Amino acid sequence: MTRKRVVVAGLGDSGLLTAIRLTRHTDVVGISVKPELVSGQELGMRLTRPDYWAKDYRVAFDRYRRLDRARIVHGTLTGLDLAARAVTVECADGSTQQEPYDALVISTGVTNGFWRQPTLQSVDEISADLRAAHETLGSAGSVIVVGGGAVAVGSAANLASTWPEKRVDLYFPGEHALPQHHPRVWRQVRHRLTELGVALHPGHRAMLPDGFGCDEITHEPVHWSTGQEPVSADAVLWAIGRVRANTAWLPPELLDDDGFVRVTPELRAPGHPGVFAIGDVAATDPLRTSARNRADRLLARNVRAELAGRPLRGYDPPRRRWGSVLGVQHDGLEVFAPSGYAFRFPAWSVDRLLRGLIVRQGIYRGVRRAPRP
Repeated sequence: MTRKRVVVAGLGDSGLLTAIRLTRHTDVVGISVKPELVSGQELGMRLTRPDYWAKDYRVAFDRYRRLDRARIVHGTLTGLDLAARAVTVECADGSTQQEPYDALVISTGVTNGFWRQPTLQSVDEISADLRAAHETLGSAGSVIVVGGGAVAVGSAANLASTWPEKRVDLYFPGEHALPQHHPRVWRQVRHRLTELGVALHPGHRAMLPDGFGCDEITHEPVHWSTGQEPVSADAVLWAIGRVRANTAWLPPELLDDDGFVRVTPELRAPGHPGVFAIGDVAATDPLRTSARNRADRLLARNVRAELAGRPLRGYDPPRRRWGSVLGVQHDGLEVFAPSGYAFRFPAWSVDRLLRGLIVRQGIYRGVRRAPRP
């Protein structure tokens, strides 16, 4: 029997995991603007400890054992022909090619700050970007972090932990940060931020210049629409959650009013057999939680089920954010459940148990060791 072909459009966190789960049963073609996984997770660790961050969040595709059977195309998606069931890719070498599919998984993610951009890059360009952001913040005597979500809170904590001599101020618009988490989470994280010396400034909503996309570290004073006086620092990190779906290559009939891919509970595009979406690009629920709740397992099953004519299963999104907020710290990793209660991986277990056994072997189904530099 001829194996079906699945095109996975976008190999970020969600797309990569979906591709890994499909390679045993289908022919997989993965399309990525990066030549390796460059995760959008754990920005604070990425900025302060980029080499440590890269161990799990910047990984060459050929290190994933389950991708040995997949074909990876390094290029930019420029179009989708729903009738012909094919996507168009402008490859890194300048050529253009068509990739036909029996099923298509859209996982092109979102643009959100300088750390999540859909730009075509080489390995050297990725390294230069990581180094530049790290050096900019490392050389700053004071840093303002603007935003109240997990990215902003985690970044402020990691900046203060890595460089305790640096002044770090966190400004957020509400009475408390982490509004999409259970209230217990902020109460615990606030205590940790205070211990680290992060100055907290609730009730500050930033005024953004026209056309400013929060895509760079800035150095100008920050002005507030909530009436406070402007503030200045050597560097300003913007993490205000201004996301834009990377869907310019898709036909409008697939998208909702905000540019995200409309999906049914089965993660399938309504009215378009064989087209699925996952991750931040998929309009599953207001929090777009399929990006952080291992929906890749469900989606891979549903893709195989549709190709075989079997019933599909629905995705049940959680009502609150959950998971790590601060990332790995010197005393281990704290992970919050949707109920707001935390469980901790002690420091000794992070590398041996969590990263080695649970993540690399369990979630990714085998990751080869990185070559020695």
